[in-house]
Formats: sequence, structure tokens, C-alpha cells
Amino acid sequence: MNKQQIYEKAILTIKYIILSIIIGVVVGIVDTVFGRGLIAISDFRTANYKYLIPFLPVAGLLITWLYLRFSKLSLKGMTLVFEVGQEKRDSIPLALVPLVMVGTWITHLFGGSAGREGVAVQIGATLSHYLGRKMKTPDNSKVMLITGMAAGFGGLFQTPLAATFFAMEVIVAGYMDYQALLPAIIGAFVASYTSHFLGLEKFAVELKGTVDFSNIKIVVAVIILGLAFGIVGRLFSKLLQVLKKIMAEKFINPYIRIGVVSIPLAIVLIFLWQGRYSGLGTNLISSVFSGGEVYGIDWILKLLLTVLTLSIGFQGGEVTPLFSIGATLGAVLGQLLGISPILCGALGYAAVFGSATNTLIAPIMLGIEVFGGSNMSLFVVVCSIAYIVNGNKSIYGAQEKSSNLQIK
Repeated sequence: MNKQQIYEKAILTIKYIILSIIIGVVVGIVDTVFGRGLIAISDFRTANYKYLIPFLPVAGLLITWLYLRFSKLSLKGMTLVFEVGQEKRDSIPLALVPLVMVGTWITHLFGGSAGREGVAVQIGATLSHYLGRKMKTPDNSKVMLITGMAAGFGGLFQTPLAATFFAMEVIVAGYMDYQALLPAIIGAFVASYTSHFLGLEKFAVELKGTVDFSNIKIVVAVIILGLAFGIVGRLFSKLLQVLKKIMAEKFINPYIRIGVVSIPLAIVLIFLWQGRYSGLGTNLISSVFSGGEVYGIDWILKLLLTVLTLSIGFQGGEVTPLFSIGATLGAVLGQLLGISPILCGALGYAAVFGSATNTLIAPIMLGIEVFGGSNMSLFVVVCSIAYIVNGNKSIYGAQEKSSNLQIK
């Protein structure tokens, strides 16, 4: 590399760093507005679920009308992000940002079982890609997109390392563009610090217990946990893709699809333990890690109701429900296997997320950032087993697969 090339590389790196900081601040602010709004809405719904959940079908019709009226293309959601990252599309409509925020708020206000990370990732990707195009950065379709995805995830969950590797791993399974590593990690950390400074709280639990790998019973139990988490993540992915296809074929009109199917959905949500399975599932996560009551069927009911909510057109993400599914499943398995339910809940929290999203490094980093590093080797083993069992399935239908890991 000659002096001119070194100079150009240095200038490009400085440009990426500056843009990453700007993106981190902007996305962190938007994440805070979205996240704090969602918390307030969820608290209000919990206190008034009897009066709000019955109107879930009306809420669904409103969400569908908003998208069809202002940006029908934005209905593709995360698929748009993947298509840009895979260079199949040049841009993401800016209208997606307010639509996905408002649509998710409405979904949660009226009791839909959905997440929030998809919203944050879409917001970050849309804003960063737009800024990259305006600044005419080279390779903006990939580097800036990944930076925005990392900032969106990191700003909402305040887990910047998990956010960075999630953004790098998820677009094409088995392929990571390391050119995006520095901008992505800067964007994720800045967004995380920004949202924390503005009052968005991070969920974290310091695990005190650990396991003895020299005990053969413990080794067998850990393998069982990894297998179970991998199977459940795969089940979630498969059911979501299949049900989305079935709903689209059976109910071609989106108004009929969301309006009709959400009637029985609302009835089930309101009568199952007073809206226990509505919203993000953070109530279930709290029960696992604070000594609350966890039912043996919590994980499967949350899985089925989340899949149904998202397959008919409600807005939100899948990751927080996956956290709750994994945590409750882990707590149940921990009791059966004679291992700390809290420790097993933490492993499920990370591993089911990794299996369902077809990522490996991201869930390991998530486990360390949320639950501390004292059980790092345990997270590596369980998440690796779950990843292998998953068999390259993903909740993201647009995710591409690569047979070999490539370093760019």
C-alpha cells in the first residue's frame, strides 16, 4: 500500500468515525423516545387491560390503514433492511421510521404480543443509510447500514457488543464484513451511552451461581439445555415463516387478515391470566429473575401468541419475546435438571435468541453484557449447541446463507 492509499484509507476511516458518532447520538435519542414511550404504554395497558385488549382488532385495522396510506413498501419492515444490506435495493423509505414506531406503540397499547428490537434496528438502519447516501460514503449500502443496525439495537438494549455482532452476523449467515466493525462498534456504544444518559434503563442481572464442568451430570444437563434452546428457537422461526405464508394465502386482503384473526387473538390474550402474554414479555422475564411465579406452559403460550400476532400484520419485533420464551423455558428446565433456574433462565434468554436469529457471537456477547462474565464459558457452550441445532433457520426470511465464513 503506497502513501496515497494510506492517506485515502485514513481519511475514510476518520469519516466513518465521525458519521458513526453522529448516527449513535441521533439513533440513541430516537431509541429513547421510542423505548420510554413503549414502557409508559405497556404500564398503562397492564393497568387497564380489560378495556384495551378488546379493541385489538380495531387497532390492527388502524395500523394497516396507516401503512397502506402513507408507505405500503414499509410493510416489508426488516426485509427492506436485508435487501439493502444484500445490495438488492438502493434505499429504505424514511416514512418507515414514524410508521414502525407508531404501529408498534399501537400494537402494545392494545395488547398484541410482540417485541421492539426490530423497530430499533429498522430505525437505525433507515437513518444511517439515508445519512450515508447524503454524505456519499463509499460502500454506504453495507457499512453505514450495519452501523445503524448496531446503533439501533445497542441504543435500545444498551448491549453494544451484542448489537455490533448481531448487525454484522444477521444479514448473511456465515459472513461478516469486518470493514464495518469499527463504525458499528462506535455507533453502538455511542447510542447506548446516549440512551442511558437520557434515562432509558438497561436490563441486567448479576449471576452469582455457576456450575462444575467436572461433574458428568452437569455436562449432560448443559447439553440438554443447548439442545432444547436450539429446538425452540428453530420452532419459533419455522412457525413464524409458515404462519405468515398461510395467513397471506388465506386472507389476501390485509384488512380482513388482521381484523378477523385478531378477534380470537384478543379473546385468548385477555382471558389467559389477565393479559399475561400481551406485550413484550418483560413481565415473564421479571418473574424468572426476581422469584415470581413461572408456569410450565409460559414459554409455549408466549411463543404461539407472538407468532400469531406478528403473522397477521401487527408491528414490533421478535427478540424480546424470544428473551422471555428462553428465560421461562430455562427456568422450567433448571428445576427439572437440578440446576439453578435463574442460571438456566439466563442461558435460555441468550441461546433461544441466537438460535431463532441464526447468530452465534451476538447471543454470547448478550449473555456476558446482561448477566456478567462469570459464566462466559457456559454461555459459549450452550449458545454454540443451540446454534448448531438450529440448522441455519431464521426468523428473518430474507436472511441469506453462506456456506463458508468469509472475512473481508
